[in-house]
Amino acid sequence: MAQDDKRASVGIGLIGSGFMGRCHANAFRSVAGLFDVPLEPRLNVLADASDELAAQAAQALGFVRGTGSWQELVADEAVDIVAITAPNVLHAPIAHAAIAAGKTVYCEKPLSTTAAIALEMTEAAEAASVVTLVGFNFLRNPMIKLAREIIASGEIGEVTGFRGRHAENYMANSEVAHSFRTDPQGGGALADIGSHIISMARYLLGPIAEVQADCRTIHATRPVAPGASERAPVEVDDMTHALLRFENGVSGSLEANWAATARTMDLSWEITGTKGALGFSQEQMNELLLWSATPGRSGYTRIEAGPAHPPYGAFCPAPGHHLGFNDLKVIEVAELLSAHAGGPACGPDFREAYEVQRAVEAMQQSHADRRWITL
Repeated sequence: MAQDDKRASVGIGLIGSGFMGRCHANAFRSVAGLFDVPLEPRLNVLADASDELAAQAAQALGFVRGTGSWQELVADEAVDIVAITAPNVLHAPIAHAAIAAGKTVYCEKPLSTTAAIALEMTEAAEAASVVTLVGFNFLRNPMIKLAREIIASGEIGEVTGFRGRHAENYMANSEVAHSFRTDPQGGGALADIGSHIISMARYLLGPIAEVQADCRTIHATRPVAPGASERAPVEVDDMTHALLRFENGVSGSLEANWAATARTMDLSWEITGTKGALGFSQEQMNELLLWSATPGRSGYTRIEAGPAHPPYGAFCPAPGHHLGFNDLKVIEVAELLSAHAGGPACGPDFREAYEVQRAVEAMQQSHADRRWITL
């Protein structure tokens, strides 16, 4: 690791410069100004589909240089952390190469295209004792951490039910063309955004034991490319509904839907207990609803995010001023840097991401077999 006048630095290599790549770059640029991180990120190499694209993205996002070869990036001695925001099918080969090089791997979800491949990645990382982190960044919301603490404390009593949903509208129009998302290896709505509500359910309530699911394709065909008249069949789900049974006895349901007209970011859930209830929606991500049965005061109380809910205070000293989506990525990167420097392990790691993918595939199998599936 290089040294500067203030603190040690860590070399960052980013693969992919699309939506999530830009989020990663922003987080690595911002984190040292907001958190007392042990290492200061140095944006050294960016890889993309071609040398030209990579050079343009490197200049725009603040990297020292770009390359059209992810293999070159992984092998570069100036790269200590490999951040993967490439298409899903590339996650496994990139991660295996980075693991073999002994580098920390920061991968966007889903971890891979199948649970079997995700398990191979997990076992390789664990055998090499490298730090891994998968980008389920919605778990970094201080309100989600608070909800977990409330559940664990027993404040809402014994949990009896869960209802979760991740619904967006970016595939609602049948003229949206095929892409890596609609490729069978992309996994459809369930794998793409359903993995977020599955990870949230596991974070709050623990492992899922059994599932029964119904997957539906709303738009049977889509253009083969943007603006094309030729159309091709859609082989993945646009919407999935599932019943769940958790290992702790809680039962519930979830929905994954990327064709939900009028919804832009409905990652939401409700948890009921014998003494109270909790409610949350990412569309109001700075609020947590807590229901109390206190006589004369029953009803939901809105808890507003503020400095009392770490690490909100790293961003703003005043409550009610709100964190945003990119702030969650900054929190995620702060935890990654701490783990890379030898601090507490951060999660979700590859093992947890594999478990999420197992749940996705169990739901897909349940739909195919028309029966309950035990994980």
